[in-house]
Amino acid sequence: LDEGDITLIETVDDVKALSPKNPEKLVYTTQTTLSVDDTAEIIKALEDRFPKIRHPHKEDICYATTNRQQAVKTIAPKCDALIVIGAPNSSNSMRLVEVAQKYGCENAYLLQRAADLDWQTLSQVQTLGLTAGASAPEELVKEVIDALKKHYDVTIEEVTTNEENVTFKLPRMLSE
Repeated sequence: LDEGDITLIETVDDVKALSPKNPEKLVYTTQTTLSVDDTAEIIKALEDRFPKIRHPHKEDICYATTNRQQAVKTIAPKCDALIVIGAPNSSNSMRLVEVAQKYGCENAYLLQRAADLDWQTLSQVQTLGLTAGASAPEELVKEVIDALKKHYDVTIEEVTTNEENVTFKLPRMLSE
């Protein structure tokens, strides 16, 4: 690698194969919607192999992604099925499906809206987990819940692993 080169690292094996010209001058950043667990493993491998590697000054995995993955880890082992509401091209939504499967709910899948519900598959489900990708509108979650209520006696148990209270300041030019 030459100075200024960028290398995509997707696995711990990629870290093992990395051959930088100057291992003393490395920096990493992460994609904001990756699996939190996979990212932690890759970062550990980088830091073990390259102790002087520099890291971002702030956490660069989206807080909403982190919180949703943590919630899915908590509920997946208790669910017969888990639905993630989100777009098929949404990295963080796809990650939620993978996390659910990894943490004990093999019957996890992605859908975009209530019209996509598979009623035959759901007929065998006693406990259904429901989450949404970070950018999925709350309106779609409500739509799915309302559709489920039309077909089943639904009891909702909300699981909160972290309160989301992040606020963003408006740019000065907009707040004047």
